[in-house]
Amino acid sequence: MQEKLAVTVIVITLALFALIYVLYQIMTTKQDSYNQIVLSQQQYDSRVLPYRRGDIVDRNGTYLATTEKVYNLIIDPKQIMSAEEDYLDATVTALVTVFGYDDSEMRSLIRDNSAKAYLRYARQLSYDQKEAFEQYQSDTNKANAKADSKARVKGIWFEDEFKRIYPYNSLACDVVGFATSDGGTGNGGIEQSYNDSLIGTNGREYGYLNDESNLERVIKAAQNGNTVVSSIDVNIQNAVEKRINEWMAETGSEHVGVVVMNPNNGEVLAMANDSMFDLNNPRSAADSFSEDALRELGLKEAMQTYNRQHRKTDGSTITMEQVPDHFSSDEIRSYGLQVAWNQKWRNYDISDTYEPGSPSKIFTVAAALEEGIISPNDTFYCDGYQEVAGHQIKCTAFKKGGHGMLTVAEALMVSCNDAMMQIAAKTGAETFARYMSSFGFGEKTGIDLPGESDAKGLVRSASEMNSADLATNSFGQNYNCSMIQMAAAYCSVINGGSYYEPHVVKQILNDQGSVVKEVKPKLVRETVSESTSNFIKDALFRTVSEGTGRAAAVEGYEIAGKTGTAEKIPRSAKNYLLSFCGFAPAYDPQVLVYVIIDTPHVEDQAHSSYASGVFSKIMGDILPYLNVFPSVDFEAQQSEAAAQLPEAEGITDNTGTTPEPETEPKVYETEEYVEPGADSDLPEDVPESTEADGTDETAGSGYVPPAQTVPETSASESSAAESSGAANEESTGAAGTGSTGSAHAGSTGTGTTAAAGAESTGAAKTEDSAAAGTESKAASTAAGSSGQERETMSSTSAAGE
Repeated sequence: MQEKLAVTVIVITLALFALIYVLYQIMTTKQDSYNQIVLSQQQYDSRVLPYRRGDIVDRNGTYLATTEKVYNLIIDPKQIMSAEEDYLDATVTALVTVFGYDDSEMRSLIRDNSAKAYLRYARQLSYDQKEAFEQYQSDTNKANAKADSKARVKGIWFEDEFKRIYPYNSLACDVVGFATSDGGTGNGGIEQSYNDSLIGTNGREYGYLNDESNLERVIKAAQNGNTVVSSIDVNIQNAVEKRINEWMAETGSEHVGVVVMNPNNGEVLAMANDSMFDLNNPRSAADSFSEDALRELGLKEAMQTYNRQHRKTDGSTITMEQVPDHFSSDEIRSYGLQVAWNQKWRNYDISDTYEPGSPSKIFTVAAALEEGIISPNDTFYCDGYQEVAGHQIKCTAFKKGGHGMLTVAEALMVSCNDAMMQIAAKTGAETFARYMSSFGFGEKTGIDLPGESDAKGLVRSASEMNSADLATNSFGQNYNCSMIQMAAAYCSVINGGSYYEPHVVKQILNDQGSVVKEVKPKLVRETVSESTSNFIKDALFRTVSEGTGRAAAVEGYEIAGKTGTAEKIPRSAKNYLLSFCGFAPAYDPQVLVYVIIDTPHVEDQAHSSYASGVFSKIMGDILPYLNVFPSVDFEAQQSEAAAQLPEAEGITDNTGTTPEPETEPKVYETEEYVEPGADSDLPEDVPESTEADGTDETAGSGYVPPAQTVPETSASESSAAESSGAANEESTGAAGTGSTGSAHAGSTGTGTTAAAGAESTGAAKTEDSAAAGTESKAASTAAGSSGQERETMSSTSAAGE
């Protein structure tokens, strides 16, 4: 028996040794392959390392948009449930205590996802929130360890992420735009236009087995986005938005827009309108809409969406009343929200178009001067209207019988529509349209912002332009443009003729601060000569100092600019878009400001001073900041005034010399104003002219200035006119020398031009219906409905003003 037992023990012992040998052989020869099998059954998920979206800063480095690190709360239910008794209660208690989460919800979430090792629960927690939890976790685990408790806070960690921040909330919202919450996509403004520069490339951290079966971790660093340096100046932008908010609070209007530019390189220094929204919460922009308003917008949008989709398929359409039969209330509200957001996010300054009105008169004058059709000394007689294509198109001075005789500069100073129509007639449709295109109307400026309108379909080409088009386009009606188009065109005229592409970005920097790209001013074309530019600047300086732009003046500074009171469609509503486009200093422009006030909330709208006043306040704010010093020396001015005072009271001049009487300066209107109830007779939509077009160089325009009666003058004026040949009535001779086929002797001047064909100082519009080709005006009409005499100055005195 003992022998059998001994044999059994020996056999078992040998078997154990054999097993140990086999295991040893396996461990030494197949260790790598088994390690790989075991490790391959484990998960080695790679981890994304997010990039940081580039900053947007103003021209001085002030942050307009930046990115800060935030943290995502990650739960590892698998780890927590690996020791449920020890980890679950402690971990859930920590989450509830620090973050205020619901206890039962957290327990259910962890148990329901017990097989998962990665569960993102909360996003974009702050650094303080992360620190608070980690401190609680550390304190709790230490306390439990001291108490010999196995309870631990486990399975919670934080993942890095980035959040887009806009430090100034709504400041320059239309220029900056906003990005999605993860910073991946820009919406509007620079965020959208320069999205490719602002975004970076995500990095990645991942693990793998090397040749020695060791687990290796590799980190591919993220590449951060570039910083965009804008041309915007935060201080100027603040000043502009402050004045816009003041206007809207005190008076208000449908819209108000302001563009501030450097006229010498096309940089936009500020751009704003009344539709501002918080970039940190852009969808709150719809909060200003009532539920009824949202539903109304939603019904209309849903109807249009349905009709667009079905018109192409089955041809069916629905009315707004039928919308609820096809869309739920939530869907209708969703449509309404989309429309409301788009309305608030729309950049009025570049996306909306309008009839610009009188600021465009400088382009009519500039074109004629460039072509030698008029000279600066030419004079034009305004009797308040022109008969064109069945329309009696009126000047603002119609009710008082017109402006009388005006030089070219004075026509701008008093904003005379009649003179502009005469100049345009001389210019002709082909030349006029060519210059309008040169100034950038009817095409996009190319500004580096999304959503720019070009108004191409709202500007007539030469072949499309009839007589009424040419007449009304000459003073800014019956064609559309955007604010940025008008501002860029003005810059080209006042800087000596260089049209620069407007832009809002100066540089692009990498995350180390090195310059990646320099956005240099882009010269697109030359528009006018230096002499024309100087003439326009001087005329616009006089417009502010003596004419309709008085309200735009800034004490101590030489301000120049042009007023505007454009009548909106429908004309019968008598709604106006008021504007002022001005610059300073007048003879060395450093900054241009363009202000639009669309339909002010007042009964008597047509006062250009509304826009001029806002302009003046903005200029007064920004000129000292830009180190543009006052042009007037107040001490010298006071000394000069003191020197003109008598040295002592009662002293008289007994030399016997009689001083020459001083000539009274001519007084001009100080505001562009349309009286209530005035009928401008502007076309609602320009009709096709039925008149025969001219056969000379203006063929295509169809508009020849009508014959008008000369108003009565005093004996002295008549004498002066005769001595200077001002009463020249040889209309056929004027037409025969290549004028514009016009018998308009009043629209001539002291200089020889291609249009005049001879030096003439005619103070009258002579009556010659054959040459005019349009309806002549009766003498009684020309004299004014009141029958009162209208005084005119002779062409000699007009040229000398």
